[in-house]
Amino acid sequence: MAPVGFPASLPLCVCLLLASGFAQAGRLLVVPMDGSHWFTMQSVVEKLIHNGHEVVVVMPEVSWQLRKSVNFTVKTYSISHTLEDLNREVNIFLDAQWKDQTDLMAFLLTSPGRGFFELLFSHCRDLFNDKKLVESLKQSSFDAVFLDPFDVCGLTVAKYLSVPSVVFGRAILCHYLEEGAQCPSPPSYVPRALLKLTDTMTFLERVQNHLAYMGERVFCSSLFKTATEIASEVLQTPVTASDLFSQVSIWLLRTDFMLEVPRPVMPNIVFVGGINCHQGKPLSKEFEAYVNASGEHGIVIFSLGSMVSEIPEKKAMEIAEALGRIPQTVLWRYTGPRPSNLAKNTILVKWLPQNDLLGHPKTRAFITHSGSHGIYEGICNGVPMVMMPLFGDQMDNAKRMETRGAGISLNVLEMTADDLENALKAVINDKSYKENIMRLSRLHKDRPIEPLDLAVFWVEYVMRNKGAPHLRPAAHDLTWYQYHSLDVIGFLLAIVLTVVFIVFKCCSYGFRKCFGKKQGVKKSHKSKTH
Repeated sequence: MAPVGFPASLPLCVCLLLASGFAQAGRLLVVPMDGSHWFTMQSVVEKLIHNGHEVVVVMPEVSWQLRKSVNFTVKTYSISHTLEDLNREVNIFLDAQWKDQTDLMAFLLTSPGRGFFELLFSHCRDLFNDKKLVESLKQSSFDAVFLDPFDVCGLTVAKYLSVPSVVFGRAILCHYLEEGAQCPSPPSYVPRALLKLTDTMTFLERVQNHLAYMGERVFCSSLFKTATEIASEVLQTPVTASDLFSQVSIWLLRTDFMLEVPRPVMPNIVFVGGINCHQGKPLSKEFEAYVNASGEHGIVIFSLGSMVSEIPEKKAMEIAEALGRIPQTVLWRYTGPRPSNLAKNTILVKWLPQNDLLGHPKTRAFITHSGSHGIYEGICNGVPMVMMPLFGDQMDNAKRMETRGAGISLNVLEMTADDLENALKAVINDKSYKENIMRLSRLHKDRPIEPLDLAVFWVEYVMRNKGAPHLRPAAHDLTWYQYHSLDVIGFLLAIVLTVVFIVFKCCSYGFRKCFGKKQGVKKSHKSKTH
């Protein structure tokens, strides 16, 4: 018998719920991107596994961060280069950023900037050269592909398997979000990526924005040339990058309007900014000791991300000098050579629990390279920032935070020790920076559902419904002139011109009939009098 107050039908209900949960469980193929991109993607994957789904992750045998796991099935494929080759190309790219922060798009379109991308794109050819792996994927009957769009390979895999796809990323290079989702992006007030512009632009900035808008449509196909060639070989039909991006069912973008500017969005674009923010965990004894020893001045956290392992010696010494001038204890994540002038208040560590430290009440400021992960951890924990962007979206992220009064952005190439010292003292001592970042933090957290749960919901939604075709706009089926209504404008203009022409002819004919005849009579009368 069931205990008193315990409904006899409850065990049956529980069984039915469990059964229904297992019935909804699906099969998901994950095609990730190596590096920091994988950190947040993995959290979504683990939550999906927790919900009972079977997950298969396809990854190259050689990588930085991609590792096998007991929680999901991993299928690897051999690649045509070594980890040293990949590190060499990344170091070429990073070294260039410490010398001259030229336009990133121009750098990527030229050698050696293309080298890193060419290596990434080649992974896709290596994947499809593994015939055994490809056949295994074809026979697995996946419900969806969860992918990072950075190297385009996941899009090729989804199209090859004819499986609906869910994109997960901070942003999409070039104009392929607009084309892939048919999402309007008016250059009059929506700044293009990598330009360090806001939505309030001067006339010259709008000119620059329009030129970038047009330039992307001219040059971006060259950037993705290798990727589209590989996709064309695999699919045995010519395809463009626009063809690959236009098949996406749901776009999960790791941003929101705390970082992004207000702009039009389509119904299949979902913002999951701050998905990497988690409740802070207790610090280890080592870091707790550092924090406690800081006294009333507190601590400053300094990290330039997982990709930056070394800084040029001269610049590292300038930074170390500036850090030594503030009373706070500085925890600097740095694996390069120790600067000779490192002050006693600065502690070098090879790794630090960044989110947990930012959540500590003694944290006064955050020195960051302005990657989206660090920016959102700063927002979530309400810590004002000194930003030293290096490349990519970091420039735009820093500009947006500075515009919102949440921090100060410095040009890492031109800044001096005095600049960094003044910036740190400003964000620590000027209460407006703390107030602004706390306001952004409150707005960011004022939401009906957590970003991680929202991302998981939409992946499961695509898996359950075999895509989201009802969210796909009809704009995909229009030609460029139909999309801009040029045919309608031309038709209406032709009607207006025709009407104007007919009216003009009628008036001209009436004028000649009425006034031409009188003038003829007058002329004949004058001739008779003479």
